[in-house]
Amino acid sequence: MAVYKIFPSKDASIYSEYPLMNTGLDAMNEVRNIQSIVTGSKTVDGVSVASVVSRFLIQFDQTDIDYVFDNIVGTAQNKVELISYIATAEGVGQNSKLEIYPVAESWVNGTGQYLDSPQTKDGVTWSKRSATTKWTSGSFGTYITASYFSTEIGGGVWYTGSTDTNLNLPSTQSFDIKTTKDLNTDVTNIVKTWYSESKGVNPYTAISNNGFIVKWTGSIEYNSDINVVPDLKFYSSDTYTIYPPELDIKWVDYDYSSGSRSIISTPELFMSLDENPGVFYPESINRFRINCRPKYPVRVYQTASIYTENFLLPTSSYYAIKDLDTNEYVVDFDDTYTQISADGDSSYFTVYMNGLEPERYYQILIKTTVNDTVIVYKDNNFNFKIQNG
Repeated sequence: MAVYKIFPSKDASIYSEYPLMNTGLDAMNEVRNIQSIVTGSKTVDGVSVASVVSRFLIQFDQTDIDYVFDNIVGTAQNKVELISYIATAEGVGQNSKLEIYPVAESWVNGTGQYLDSPQTKDGVTWSKRSATTKWTSGSFGTYITASYFSTEIGGGVWYTGSTDTNLNLPSTQSFDIKTTKDLNTDVTNIVKTWYSESKGVNPYTAISNNGFIVKWTGSIEYNSDINVVPDLKFYSSDTYTIYPPELDIKWVDYDYSSGSRSIISTPELFMSLDENPGVFYPESINRFRINCRPKYPVRVYQTASIYTENFLLPTSSYYAIKDLDTNEYVVDFDDTYTQISADGDSSYFTVYMNGLEPERYYQILIKTTVNDTVIVYKDNNFNFKIQNG
């Protein structure tokens, strides 16, 4: 598939309420603005409360990113998405917006978990980016900033932009009451700056890969309104589930050449997959080929069997991959990035298995449009398993 998934090298949440608490090995990444009972702050219904904030940091190895662009994507049209799967969501109102920025300073993951007793302090926290080094709190460089209350200095440091005016660095995602709460946002421009800096070809602001910081927008963070209390918990890279965060690099690998092959012209069709042994290793790269023919062939006078001709799918054909246990799409149909190619032999598409969880079963689905009829085709022979080596 024209989707390559990279998993985090590290991630951690940071809490203004616990400025020295590290959560580098916690199973959740949390972003919130809630009201905590304290002494000497505003009063709500006779109780003293104050806004407390959490953000999270997440980083992906630059060598993995460079490898994909250098050896697979090349100059093809591409898009990069930061994806993180929701565990719990509370208090999210209309037009609640998350912001994602590139972190401006390096940080240490640490080995702590939320509310360890005693607190683990060996990595990044609200106040510090390592056990011994504080976040910069003033005299920031160009396009670098931070935000915090004067009594809660810290919370990370990030880039808000670049001298390359063609790149809008901040990425955002808005949530409403009824929308899905998974984080799925376009971070292409941020990753482009990292790649350029890594290769030493960036003529603009030099931005190294220190990961992303995910936070609520300024109108939500430290909002004293008792009704503005959004709290999202996402599965982290240390989750025991099949939902770790990921960086999806997508690119166009579509190439369509029909040659002497006929294109299927009836929605009554049959498909099968070639090059599907049924079991793959996580490092596998596989090109699936599609055998396609009419279910009810037209009678013609010929010496060869009417069932031996392999037809091509139309250009408006796409694939998806579904987890058979959860029935969720791990790769959804995409009109740009999962379009099915064709050559003189058959229709085909390529799948990089690295982003699929091992010891699980998956099913490929094919969607095509024939004579204005949309068909979603699936078959048990389209199933496969990812197996640990």
